[in-house]
Amino acid sequence: MNNWNENLLTNHVSLITKGTTPTSLGKAFKESGINFIKAESITESGEFILDSFAYIDEATHELLKRSQLHYGDILFSIAGVLGRIAIVNSSILPANTNQAIALIRLSSNTEIERDFLKYFLNSEFIKEQIRRINVQSAQANFSLGDINRLIIKYPKDKTEQRQIATILSTADAVIEKTQAAIAKYKAIKQGMLQDLFTRGILTKDIKYKDKNGTWVERSRNQLRPSYQDAPELYKESKLGWIPKEWKEERIDKLCQITTGNKDTQNKQEYGEYAFFVRSQTVEKIDSYSYDGEAILTAGDGVGVGKIYHYINGKFDFHQRVYMLYEFEKIITPKFLFYYFSTNFLAEVDRCSAKTTVDSVRMEMIAGMIVPLPNISEQKRIAEKLITLESKLQTEQDFLHKQEQIKAGLMNDLLSGRKKVSIKEKEIA
Repeated sequence: MNNWNENLLTNHVSLITKGTTPTSLGKAFKESGINFIKAESITESGEFILDSFAYIDEATHELLKRSQLHYGDILFSIAGVLGRIAIVNSSILPANTNQAIALIRLSSNTEIERDFLKYFLNSEFIKEQIRRINVQSAQANFSLGDINRLIIKYPKDKTEQRQIATILSTADAVIEKTQAAIAKYKAIKQGMLQDLFTRGILTKDIKYKDKNGTWVERSRNQLRPSYQDAPELYKESKLGWIPKEWKEERIDKLCQITTGNKDTQNKQEYGEYAFFVRSQTVEKIDSYSYDGEAILTAGDGVGVGKIYHYINGKFDFHQRVYMLYEFEKIITPKFLFYYFSTNFLAEVDRCSAKTTVDSVRMEMIAGMIVPLPNISEQKRIAEKLITLESKLQTEQDFLHKQEQIKAGLMNDLLSGRKKVSIKEKEIA
């Protein structure tokens, strides 16, 4: 690292300050106006969450002159979540901020490239300094004095700084694109769940009159027309309006329900078989009690109504986890899994009569009503969701890979252990 410099951040800035909450000065937030940025308005990757901005009027903005943001200012969260970094761009200006965010303005003669500094302030070298300074505090907190004492390292050559920033911004672009794809698939899944469990999928071609009296054809494998468009295709039920061909049944008429007989002391650090507990994490155990298809859900704790697993294989599960198994021939386990995991939280809320519920009673599961298309339609509904989940999982796996790549690049490039070259601009 002979070609790197090391000194205090304060030697490279013209201003380090923070803002004030307007209400502490008797000023109110507004429905619209000047953007007011809080720590929660910045993501871990340094993007702004526009929907989380608050707003102040011009008079308040002028009153808070010290924390008015300029193009290129670096924002550093110093309360709540520490060390989230963002660079102010023209699209959010004019803007102001509160005391949970430090405003760092580089001096005009600094040797540091702004984009390089953004990434370096997120480096392990800086995080270790934050941990060391903050170790005595019960709450995550960092002062302006603490920021002034931060030590930074940077290549003497600004071209090298720019290359490092370019490499890392390329990695960020891939991550952001993948995150957008994941958000899209999640939104599609949410809408699809509602449609599939109220309209289903046609198993044959149909012809119907729409609300305007016009004859319309719809092919098999498509969603049924909605109740509003073709009410004659639906009937009223305990679940609301459902397709005429569908039936409805209690869960305890569709499968068996039981709880596990092991606690966390039975699990091993390493094991061959899945061990389901009251969280999304699947642990391991060296023996199994069940072999086959099953649906599992948390019986108590924070996972009530939120944690669901489907498995087809050898496994065991915690004594406070419920298992649905030995399914009747009129139900497809995967169809029941998707319906149950989508709708059981509402059942828990209904049974709780708006009181706090931290445990599930067996009768809550047993008495839940499930729509029953024929087996062929159940399979088609499940296949649609399986395909979408496969795409979602592929994107999530890719995101995890890219985040690991970026973490490795940051460790190598921001420590000076790896010399950059033009070829390294391409991220796999």
